[in-house]
Amino acid sequence: MASGPNGGGNGGGGGGGLMKNMSLLRLQYYCVLGAVAGAVLFATLRYMPAAGSGAALSTTSALATAAAPAGSGAGAGEHRKIKGTAPAPAKAAAKVVTKPKEVVVFNFGDSNSDTGGVAAIMGIRISAPEGRAYFHHPTGRLSDGRVVLDFICETLNTHHLSPYMKPLGSDYSNGVNFAIAGATATPGDTPFSLDVQIDQFIFYRDRCNDSITRDEPAPLNMLDFERALYTMDIGQNDITSILYLPYDEVLAKLPHFVAEIRKAIEILHKNGARKFWIHGTGALGCLPAKLAMPRASDGDLDEHGCIAKFNNAAKRFNTLLSEACDDLRLLLKKSSIIFVDMFAIKYDLVANHTRSR
Repeated sequence: MASGPNGGGNGGGGGGGLMKNMSLLRLQYYCVLGAVAGAVLFATLRYMPAAGSGAALSTTSALATAAAPAGSGAGAGEHRKIKGTAPAPAKAAAKVVTKPKEVVVFNFGDSNSDTGGVAAIMGIRISAPEGRAYFHHPTGRLSDGRVVLDFICETLNTHHLSPYMKPLGSDYSNGVNFAIAGATATPGDTPFSLDVQIDQFIFYRDRCNDSITRDEPAPLNMLDFERALYTMDIGQNDITSILYLPYDEVLAKLPHFVAEIRKAIEILHKNGARKFWIHGTGALGCLPAKLAMPRASDGDLDEHGCIAKFNNAAKRFNTLLSEACDDLRLLLKKSSIIFVDMFAIKYDLVANHTRSR
């Protein structure tokens, strides 16, 4: 029998029992501490981002080493390999997946579809009756209620589009509205002409793609951009700005306006757009602002009190735009391009105003 701790033979059996109990307690202590270390390791790897996983492994390994029993070699600078006890490699962070949306709309245009862009940019509150009829508070629309784009969104069972430039309260989960009141189809005439709006769209799409590439959340994914509806309502300001010119000069400038819209559609197509909804211009000769202008006589007014020459210019513009859409249907493969005759719709409201109430 081995000697007791004091080297005496007497009491060796009792001392041996005590030592055995002490060893068992020490073993239980190390088991409990090892279990705690394992729980810490599991919790750390489960809830810590991947970037911190390496540091977590190092910290937990140090904790396990400090808790190792004496004589195991771990505390004496010795790293004993025990089969099956190596820590599992850290799991990579879960990839962020942006689910495709049911309805996505991107709009480009002027005041006919501006849902608050110009108000946000200029920092202005449009005076009454803006917002009075439907929203009952200012929204930045140049309307007492909703604009056509709002009705399109409602028909598609999605919420109204947020302006691209609106810093607060915007929700881009169903698309973006790039329209700005006063915008023109031709570049250079206004700060946010159609070409600038197209550039803003491309910038926005690229930023969404960058976020997805970095496994960060993005409002929309690339499939959303491909499946989206691209609406466009612009050209009215281009036409109204030249109506003071002789009629033949007005007609001569219209193809240039249409060419800019066509170019925008082609650029969008190159960037993944496939579904287009293009508005023609309205009955410009029926606009109150034009009817309020001084004129020599009422001889140029049509049967409904609108300026016939201005309306004829609008109809000619729409004919050219409709023909451009026809050409693009043949040119742009796997695309759907719908031209909407807004002149017919709006002129009907004037001609049958009593029925429309």
